[in-house]
Amino acid sequence: MPFQMDLWRVDGNSLVEVGKVRLDSENRLEDWLANDISLLGLELLMIGRQVTTSSGGRIDLLTMDRHGDLFIIELKRDKTPRDVIAQTLDYASWVRELDYDQIDEITQSCLRKGLPEAFKECFEQSLPENVNSAHGMIIVASEFDESSERIVQYLADEYKANINVVFFTFFRQDSTEFVGRAWLRDPEHAQEVSKTHIIVPWSGYWFVNVGESQHRNWDDNVRYGFLSAGQGTWFSRALKRLNVGNKIFAYMKGLGYVGYGEVTKEAVMIKDFVVEKEGKPLLNLPLKASNASENSDNPDLSEWVIGVKWIRTSPRNEAKTFKGAFAIQLIACRMRQSETVDFLEREFGISGG
Repeated sequence: MPFQMDLWRVDGNSLVEVGKVRLDSENRLEDWLANDISLLGLELLMIGRQVTTSSGGRIDLLTMDRHGDLFIIELKRDKTPRDVIAQTLDYASWVRELDYDQIDEITQSCLRKGLPEAFKECFEQSLPENVNSAHGMIIVASEFDESSERIVQYLADEYKANINVVFFTFFRQDSTEFVGRAWLRDPEHAQEVSKTHIIVPWSGYWFVNVGESQHRNWDDNVRYGFLSAGQGTWFSRALKRLNVGNKIFAYMKGLGYVGYGEVTKEAVMIKDFVVEKEGKPLLNLPLKASNASENSDNPDLSEWVIGVKWIRTSPRNEAKTFKGAFAIQLIACRMRQSETVDFLEREFGISGG
């Protein structure tokens, strides 16, 4: 069944449907994404807009993730869904051949700065030694027919292509406009699958991002035995995949690995998480995270918390890493890179895997 999105305004004890409208110009959507690519809910660096391919086509937006992998973002515009899929695949066949110098030239043309500088400003880490070792495709649409959705799913499931569709639906009530976003496939899971389609045995460990902010703090994590993610379902959903007994390595963006532990409680909303050794709810304890309680009554926006028995931890300034260590923008995923796992087992004093 083709994707559909509806929106209602809460009016007292009733709901009033907000009418859908057709966006007057998809250039507006392209402008919004070009100005703030995080609207996709992904951590990407925008390096090119209307990039001309060797065949004369124009890629709407060309982006890069923190691993140096390229992502084509193509708006459906007035093309049929099948045409935009074919066009995106054509662009992908061109993008996969781009070398460092070509990517740097595209970046300089768009951002007026070199790729290494732009990358470091965005991700707060140096550009990986190898860039464009993989690529992804994102189609932006307001609607898609069922057969085209099936084609995208087939490419992803059968060939492990990193291809996805993100839907932006537009609504208007009086003079106020609203925009809703939803993905055809869970982008987090899709990215993990595409990166591991050459089957490498799972190490048995999970990678989990600490993601420090006003909503979460590593010192709190260590003191009270937990990890959290939230302020959106895209972030909290990943924690819900973890089960009691899972072994995890905690990672801090731009620093390295800071902890090894075992999950003791599955994910709950932060207001419902009780710290057993204190005998109190987490939100009743002194926290360094200044805004941990924000949205705590909203299941979609609340922080979600898992309990962790920390076996080994390190302060931020002693985070453990090496050049080429596994790191990814996902909140949680299975670890398969043996070099990183071997390194962490040594550093955290783990025997027997």
